[in-house]
Amino acid sequence: MTQKVALVTGSSRGIGKAIAMRLAKQGYDIIVNYARSKSAAEETAKEIEALGRKAVVIKANVGKPEKIKEMFKEIDEHFNRLDVFVSNAASGVLRPLMELEESHWDWTMDINSKALLFCAQEAAKRMETSGGGKIVSLSSLGSIRYLENYTTVGVSKAAVESLTRYLAVELAPKNIVVNAVSGGAVDTDALKHFPNREDLLEDARKNTPAGRMVEPEDLVNAVMFLLSDDAQMVRGQTIIVDGGRSLLV
Repeated sequence: MTQKVALVTGSSRGIGKAIAMRLAKQGYDIIVNYARSKSAAEETAKEIEALGRKAVVIKANVGKPEKIKEMFKEIDEHFNRLDVFVSNAASGVLRPLMELEESHWDWTMDINSKALLFCAQEAAKRMETSGGGKIVSLSSLGSIRYLENYTTVGVSKAAVESLTRYLAVELAPKNIVVNAVSGGAVDTDALKHFPNREDLLEDARKNTPAGRMVEPEDLVNAVMFLLSDDAQMVRGQTIIVDGGRSLLV
């Protein structure tokens, strides 16, 4: 088998779906992973198949290592290879720091950070058998600067960026390239859960040096660059795509 295969977690909608669609247009068969939105995942799969590519829908809460193993076993049954893994699935409890509970911390860290480690382990085993592969994770500006109500997510994304560096070094001998993309505020369904959503959007509109907000396609473009052969010597980096917003106070 020479047909390349990509797994994009949380790809039933939003940025994950946009990445999956772009990969399909570039000739990849796609594993569409979801946790709750079955109908949305199936719709994404239909759109991928309309492009002439194969799409397999797999439900898995990637915050649970046993579910990750089940997902990869199913991937083996359908494709028996993996060339690209995009760690996009994310969640988090958005509350002031003093209102956080242990369950909030564990939930967010499991889905945003632990998932990257254990998915990357499984992905690397498959990539190694076909000569290598590419891994890209999605982060956010809350990893490096304060955002209101963002403690659990910001810390989990900082862990993602640190883990990206460790993965990049230890997987390099297997010809696996690992990087991350960190985005500024993007008006997606995920942002609707932010209690200060309107403030974030207004800030992005007014204070982005590039003169406009970041769009989903801006993040997709960065991901696709890191997945391309042009980025072969970019390793363990987090590319910030925010139109320059993080450069200002």
